[in-house]
Amino acid sequence: METRLLEQFVTVAAEGSVTRAAERLWAAQSTVSAGIASLERSFGVRLFERTGRQLVLTTAGEDLLPHARAVLDSLDRMHDLAAASDAELRGRVRLGIFTSMDIVDLTGVLRPFRQRHPLVAVELMTSPSGTTGLVQDLVAGRLDLAYCGLPSVPAGIVVEPLREMRFRVFVAADHPLARSGRTSVSLTELADESFIDTAHGFGNRIILDQALERLGIRRRIVAEMNDMPAVIRFAAAGLGVGVVPDSGVPHDGVVLELEDPVEPLRVGLAMRTAPEPNRAVRALAQDIVAARQ
Repeated sequence: METRLLEQFVTVAAEGSVTRAAERLWAAQSTVSAGIASLERSFGVRLFERTGRQLVLTTAGEDLLPHARAVLDSLDRMHDLAAASDAELRGRVRLGIFTSMDIVDLTGVLRPFRQRHPLVAVELMTSPSGTTGLVQDLVAGRLDLAYCGLPSVPAGIVVEPLREMRFRVFVAADHPLARSGRTSVSLTELADESFIDTAHGFGNRIILDQALERLGIRRRIVAEMNDMPAVIRFAAAGLGVGVVPDSGVPHDGVVLELEDPVEPLRVGLAMRTAPEPNRAVRALAQDIVAARQ
């Protein structure tokens, strides 16, 4: 049995779609479909059932999936042992990243990494539900590493700290708070404002929502963005108030200190404690941590 068929099986199970699996594997959709059909003939069972537009594992597929992953993990270990030098290190690292990477210097890490490890393929993936989705993908084995901004993570996940950012208040230059000359404001004073924020699932949104709940404040959100710099840009344009961690991204608005004791956003690199990551994953993780700000 060819290992590429097992990889196709595992990827389709992770994505729930032949189309998305083919995109991840850089393969034709027909190739992935044929691979799944070949596996089903070999095992004599159906691996997937179609539910609407989603492919879901059959009982047999659920039973076989962990064994397929174990085979692929074992092959990764064999490649690790066979690599005599860093230049011969090979494999694949699936890294979960934020929608906007302005807050970490990933490109500054990946360029030298690829020069040292030309045989390692690094796949970058995002999640529409922010850090929450990335950590869920990490737990499920769909990612090897993930940037994380959650205040807490599930058991079996460890986070290496990279950067800490304080929450600040961003408003347009003509906002009454900006014209007042004030340098700070409380969440209570902002309760009646229209807010711009990131979507549910983002670490900064979880932290701020918890702080507002403690104060008994229910706010009105007029726009939800998929990255923090966009929140700041929209706030600077006068479309609402943004209360997000200050990443240092340039903007045209005014920034005020937040008077409330809100926990900062702690950005880190998350990975599973088991199974043990292969050498390629460990190498990239070491480079990301070494470049922390």
